[in-house]
Amino acid sequence: MSANTFKSEFLRTMQARGYIHQITHPQELDAAAASGIVTAYIGFDATAASLHVGHLIQIMMLRRLQQAGHKPIVLMGGGTTKIGDPTDKDGQRPLLTHEQIQGNIATIKGTFQRFLTFGDGPTDAVMVDNDAWLSAYGYVQFLRDFGVHFTVNRMLAFDSVKARLEREQPMTFLEFNYMLMQSVDFLELSRAHGCVLQMGGSDQWGNIVNGVELIRRVDQKPSFGLTTPLLSTASGQKMGKTVGGAVWLNADMRSPYDYWQFWRNTEDADVGRFFKLFTDLPLDEIARLEALGGAEINEAKKVLANAATTLLHGADEAERAQEAARVAFEQGGVSGDMPTFELPRADLEAGVVLAALAADAGLAGSKGEARRLAQGGGLRLNDAAISDANRVVTSADLVDGVVKLAAGKKKIVLVRPV
Repeated sequence: MSANTFKSEFLRTMQARGYIHQITHPQELDAAAASGIVTAYIGFDATAASLHVGHLIQIMMLRRLQQAGHKPIVLMGGGTTKIGDPTDKDGQRPLLTHEQIQGNIATIKGTFQRFLTFGDGPTDAVMVDNDAWLSAYGYVQFLRDFGVHFTVNRMLAFDSVKARLEREQPMTFLEFNYMLMQSVDFLELSRAHGCVLQMGGSDQWGNIVNGVELIRRVDQKPSFGLTTPLLSTASGQKMGKTVGGAVWLNADMRSPYDYWQFWRNTEDADVGRFFKLFTDLPLDEIARLEALGGAEINEAKKVLANAATTLLHGADEAERAQEAARVAFEQGGVSGDMPTFELPRADLEAGVVLAALAADAGLAGSKGEARRLAQGGGLRLNDAAISDANRVVTSADLVDGVVKLAAGKKKIVLVRPV
């Protein structure tokens, strides 16, 4: 269905901004969203202390839902994190303790408060933890109540399982149960909160469909699934992956300056798409910015960086990040808002090989990459290009108490002795 076909503001917006990949029952869901408040959820497992940019499209889907007058549920996977989602994984992820998982949930909560309005109102967001019901089930009761509704034949046919087995990667019985647990989550939310829609990435389609069918079979109630396309950059790179690792959303794990720089470095071909998915700018303004060519596209990227950083960290942090970037790249100066790497003073006094320092500071993925960067003229020390990555950096290189390192034209780190 096209955006013009949908009657509900929610699905029209989702379609126009590029969020929709598949919907289980599009006409029924559209009618429900056009006639009343739809309650929908997305699940987030707490495998780390922060979510990352790869989760951002899911967070924005909940934001679009609430903006259209519906109710979002943020489901934290306190229970499912104990198992591990096998989707798109080559191996079982490390199992965390209950205390580690709850600690991660506590630090993740603040991110959602930036994007959603929480409270007790009819369209206010709520956050729930599936550990509340999953850990309460006894094994025999769980199998008796829900195992009868799932066939191994069908589970083996899902792409996420098939792909894992075709790669000859072992899948534990623990992980195999994940799709049952996710289906039960949907059923529990349907019963407790009137939730009728589960959303997620297209890799979750099989799990979502299982939940839809479980609710219709057990409670004879309508429910729906909606997935978004799996997101990659124009060059085919997985969204949010960089040389320095994941683009975390928590400010203590990735500074607002680095976050701003991530969006500023968007590939030209992705600017329009990222505006639609990750900002609230109107579509007509996005069309104008997307049409810019030549050097002007860099101005559009700054608008994107400001808008995305404002949503997560606030307007003040976005403004500081932009000013720090301007000082660094247009004036060749140093700003206190630039990312810093702390190095023991004794190490700097003894001398550190530039390639090792660049890798440790996150400017390059390895010492070998730092050497290649230097040979290509892309590694700079205090604004001077250094072709010899074996050059030793010492305290004699301090300028105003820091050593300024840069990779290419877009990434800077201040090395500060401590």
